[in-house]
Amino acid sequence: MDTQEIIQAEARYLVPTYSRPQIVLTRGEGSYLFDREGKRYLDFAAGIAVTALGHAHPAWLEAVREQSQVLTHVSNLFHSEPQVELARRLVESSFADRVFFSNTGSEANEAAFKFSRKWARGNYGEDKTEVIAFEGAFHGRTMGALSLTYKPAYRLPFAPLVSGVTFLPFNDLAAAERAISERVCAVFVEPIQGESGVHVADSEFLAGLRRLCDRYHALLVFDEVQCGLGRTGRLWAHEWSGVSPDIMTLAKPLAGGLPIGATLVTGPVAEAIEVGDHGSTFAAGPLICSVACAVFDEINQPDLLQRVAQNGENLRAELLAIGEDRILALRGRGLLLGVQWEGPVKPLIEAARQRGLIVITAGEEVLRICPPLTITPEEIEAGLEKLAESWNALERIDGD
Repeated sequence: MDTQEIIQAEARYLVPTYSRPQIVLTRGEGSYLFDREGKRYLDFAAGIAVTALGHAHPAWLEAVREQSQVLTHVSNLFHSEPQVELARRLVESSFADRVFFSNTGSEANEAAFKFSRKWARGNYGEDKTEVIAFEGAFHGRTMGALSLTYKPAYRLPFAPLVSGVTFLPFNDLAAAERAISERVCAVFVEPIQGESGVHVADSEFLAGLRRLCDRYHALLVFDEVQCGLGRTGRLWAHEWSGVSPDIMTLAKPLAGGLPIGATLVTGPVAEAIEVGDHGSTFAAGPLICSVACAVFDEINQPDLLQRVAQNGENLRAELLAIGEDRILALRGRGLLLGVQWEGPVKPLIEAARQRGLIVITAGEEVLRICPPLTITPEEIEAGLEKLAESWNALERIDGD
């Protein structure tokens, strides 16, 4: 099938939950993607911060090749070494004592929700069920995770959702002090809110939440599905604040494009969970975990993390240089940046794609830039040139 035949067939056979551009991507190499006509695109989106090592990375390919030839799936009814190896890496590099594996970020947050309530019930009684989340939060689209997600357009069509969730203003510690009580079992927060415009949590805000959770015997849950695993220039985004959570959720980049989620917990939380409390047929199979180990080992290198931090600083400076009066605000850290635009950014995204650059939104008026962590300074410069060309082209159209 050619491009239009594929697009028409999709409209015939798929549930229409996505609005996609009129291109069909067929392969990737490093920081580039190629469509069915052979056009090359510099990838400043990384599959929504998923393909952290870029496309067809040698270590990723080798892990897929080796493990796929021996064992891909056994279910969680049996032990397998790759699952243990991945869990060991995550525990030894973080605050956590145990890991629960799932398939997606939504599932990781579902597990965190369930674990929080089970922990609270066992330790403090059945009335400690309330959960705090924040305006602008995105924690997923399954029913529990959706109940923690703020955007009304995502929530309202599926109401009623899980009860007991209260949303507070993001970065407003005074509001948290008024709302958090002995009835709260968990506080869910993203160190960087990705979907609502790339908003960074203040260190003082996270430290204050930690104090409040300790005071009222609640669990502090960090959702690092998008901002974790090297994206900010440190392995975990919360490291910038010096604040440790009780639970952390991961997903997007962990297996570099294959589906996996992880819920990391402290020992006391793990002790509240018993055999049969939760599970997943497909989670943490040998193939996925072998690949995730390879991805983790590549990312958890001081030189790569340093390059991410440096490239992020250079990207920020160059965006401000080319943006001049066009940029209302520039938020984020490392290689997760949000460019606040005056008006909808969809025309800019379309203009950039025409010039061979893929960027995405973080809300209607925010351009999100989250390229592979392995992107080079030369590729960043090339992408910014395309972005500047796109800005200039739109201004000429507006001027006419």
